[in-house]
Amino acid sequence: MMTGNLNVGRHYHTASILCDGKVFVTGGYNSGYLESTELYGPVTGSWTMSANMSAKRYRHQASILCDDQVLVTGGCCYIDSAELYDSSTGNWTRIGNINSM
Repeated sequence: MMTGNLNVGRHYHTASILCDGKVFVTGGYNSGYLESTELYGPVTGSWTMSANMSAKRYRHQASILCDDQVLVTGGCCYIDSAELYDSSTGNWTRIGNINSM
């Protein structure tokens, strides 16, 4: 099965599989840090742009939560913020900073 290309080439991004089977790609690097996100629809085989994160991130972490939200944390260089993506609305909420050790 062939898929379309991402709208924005990127590396050091995250890719998370949502409960509905879509793939959610966040951030990364392409001639600069990225705050952009994209959704891949396996039924259509295409990528669509989604809402931007509040911070540009690469080498960050993305975790799928039980309610199909995506928690995105950290990233280079030394970003201490976290934000939550609601896959049902397509919106981001900044939820605070990560505590320093």
